[in-house]
Amino acid sequence: MRQIVLDTETTGLSAIDGDRIIEIGCVELVNRKLTGNNRHFYLHPEDRAIHEEAQRVHGISIEFLADKPKFRAIADDLLDYLQGAELLAHNAPFDIGFLNEELRRLGRGKITDWLDGVIDTLAMAKEMFPGKRNGLDALCDRLGVDNSGRNFHGALLDAELLADVYINMTRGQNALAMEVESGEAGADGQLVAVDLSRFELPVLGLSEVELQAHEALLADLDKASKGKTVWRQLEMQIAAA
Repeated sequence: MRQIVLDTETTGLSAIDGDRIIEIGCVELVNRKLTGNNRHFYLHPEDRAIHEEAQRVHGISIEFLADKPKFRAIADDLLDYLQGAELLAHNAPFDIGFLNEELRRLGRGKITDWLDGVIDTLAMAKEMFPGKRNGLDALCDRLGVDNSGRNFHGALLDAELLADVYINMTRGQNALAMEVESGEAGADGQLVAVDLSRFELPVLGLSEVELQAHEALLADLDKASKGKTVWRQLEMQIAAA
């Protein structure tokens, strides 16, 4: 599976009202592993100024972007890179909306025409951690991802952090599939199903100390319920049978 974790920085918050993308960062995952095949672009916003509030967030000035390419110059490279991948973004509608507007100006359709799907990691985080803060910094803190170098929002840095966050959020998913993928393969390179019945699992018994502790716990529960515990009632039914 090929996935691209993507983040953008923009001149403001509204693509519909004319704000433009000024930075794109992409990180590639193949079978949930970082490949290092990333993309990073700084872009000139043409005739659009950068809002002061936005610049305070990402720290990118119009002077810095003076010699940077316009979106049309990198569009083919970006689309070729994204072709057929599943896209991951935090608050995906924001990034998708800006990419769609950039492509619309070039008559190139929508970004989803090149993708195999989109995952919104913000929506995923809200489902996993309802009622909690689910911004990128909060998720990094919660999941143990080092974000100490994030003084400003930066598209490539944020995409790298989000890739680590996503891997941590989904670590329990497809665990068996991951084990099989790293296991046996046939002569033709195809994966071979593993027969789990050939493994003999040891049966570990309780020690005497553990048995005594368990019996003491059951006795306390039985006393607290005045002899009405389920196992006591079953014992009485078996004895009477």
